[in-house]
Amino acid sequence: MGEHLTIIGRQDIVDLPELNLVNVEAKVDTGAYTSSINCSRVSVKVIDGVKTLTFFISGSRIHEKKARKFTTTTFDQKKIRSSNGITESRYIINTYIILFGKKKKLELSLADRSKMKFPILLGRKFLTDRFIVDVSEKNLSYKLKGKK
Repeated sequence: MGEHLTIIGRQDIVDLPELNLVNVEAKVDTGAYTSSINCSRVSVKVIDGVKTLTFFISGSRIHEKKARKFTTTTFDQKKIRSSNGITESRYIINTYIILFGKKKKLELSLADRSKMKFPILLGRKFLTDRFIVDVSEKNLSYKLKGKK
C-alpha cells in the first residue's frame, strides 16, 4: 500500500461545487464500481441540434422537496448493474467533488436513490489509488473541514 493514500471512513459529507451542493451525505461503497447521485426526471432532448441531458437534484438532504434543474451537453450512457443485480442503462456526468480540502474529478451515474439513506454513493472507480477505507470511521473529511 502506498503512503499517498488517504484514510476515508464508511461515510462522509462532501461538496459538489459545479452542482451547487454543499454538505451532502455520501456513502463509501467498495462493493459498487461506479459512483452515483440521486436524481429524478432524467431525460435527453435535442436543443438547437445538440443532445442535452436534463435532470433534477434535490438539495443537501435527500428528501428535500425543492429540486433544482440541471442541464449538460457533456454526458455519456453506460450499462450499470444496480445493487439488486439488474443491469440498466444510466446517464453518466463528470463533475468535481471536494474531499479533504481537495477538488477531485468524479464520474457520477444519475440514479433514483430516493429510497436510499445517502444521496451520493462513492464507488471503487473513484476510491481506487486515492483512499483506504476504514469502516470504523466516518465523516473524516467533514471533521477536517470543520477545523479550517
